[in-house]
Amino acid sequence: MQRVTGLGGVFFKARDPQNLYRWYERHLGLKRDASGTSVCFFWREMRGHAKGMTAWSLFPRNTRYFRPSRANFMLNYRVKDLDRVLKALRREKVWIDPKREDYEYGRFAWILDPEGNRIELWQPPKEKRAARRKPSRKSRQTKRARAR
Repeated sequence: MQRVTGLGGVFFKARDPQNLYRWYERHLGLKRDASGTSVCFFWREMRGHAKGMTAWSLFPRNTRYFRPSRANFMLNYRVKDLDRVLKALRREKVWIDPKREDYEYGRFAWILDPEGNRIELWQPPKEKRAARRKPSRKSRQTKRARAR
């Protein structure tokens, strides 16, 4: 079973997140998304047509979001089937946070590695494929006219 399919995000603590965001924007060109809370890198898988995103976010130094970890960072890994991965990790005696979060942008769970680093697991929502429609007669004629 494939467990991790990619890096979903990199999160770390900062004394002054707003100032640090400005520094990264000025010196490295990392611009925040509309929410102002993340820099998003969009990509497309080499095989297939699936689209993806990796988030980069700063959190206040006193955030509780990384607990129980004492680390200043947290990685988010993409998984295809969160329930299956958690079931396998449970059998392997990995510590799993009982908390779960479900949003329109995916499902989340957390584990700890042996050194106490919190890891976020993210199952993105299933990609919805647009229904393929046969082009109308008018659009086929328009394409032909442009080709001339």
